[in-house]
Amino acid sequence: MIMKLTTVTNVSVDGVMQGLGGSEEDRRGGFERGGWALPLFDDEASAYLSQVYQRADAFLFGRRTFEIFAASWGTIEDMANAPIGRALNARPKYVVSSTLTDPKWAESTVLSGDVAAAVRELKARPGGELQVHGSGTLVRWLLDHQLVDEITLLGYPVVVGQGTRLFPDDGPDTALGLVDFRAFASGITLQVYRPAGRPQYATSTPVPAT
Repeated sequence: MIMKLTTVTNVSVDGVMQGLGGSEEDRRGGFERGGWALPLFDDEASAYLSQVYQRADAFLFGRRTFEIFAASWGTIEDMANAPIGRALNARPKYVVSSTLTDPKWAESTVLSGDVAAAVRELKARPGGELQVHGSGTLVRWLLDHQLVDEITLLGYPVVVGQGTRLFPDDGPDTALGLVDFRAFASGITLQVYRPAGRPQYATSTPVPAT
């Protein structure tokens, strides 16, 4: 069985994925509302996400998310010894970057040049999942190039009102098939989708009956 590429993203109701972990995590573009996810991230959601990481055979990151993870899960002792940290530190990690040349995190490889070909080669290997966590710019690029097999969204019951969103205003349109759905006690919802080609559009506007 060849690997499927799965993206795993924490998003607010209005689609924001920026700065979920803390006020100083990502302030690009003047973003001032970081840390919106952690107050809602309970033990149930933590246990589920830990199971997700255990399924991974390898991880694929954009440069910024890679550096955030390397400085936390790869460095801070308590985090490195947690289930998520152990999975991240033990398995191969690939980071897409044209500027990073010497990643310090063990088991890490930089992908540059023909990234699409490199990702297809990774997906062709035997295994279960090649997981992408966070990495919004990379996820949008992977979707543009039809390289994503499954989309996992953890939706938080909050409207952030500003910040980078997962799906751009002018991105490709994609139909999605719902594979799994679950609601946690905190109000977080899990939705797992598979891309299903172009959406269907109505060809005419229904006329109300009189």
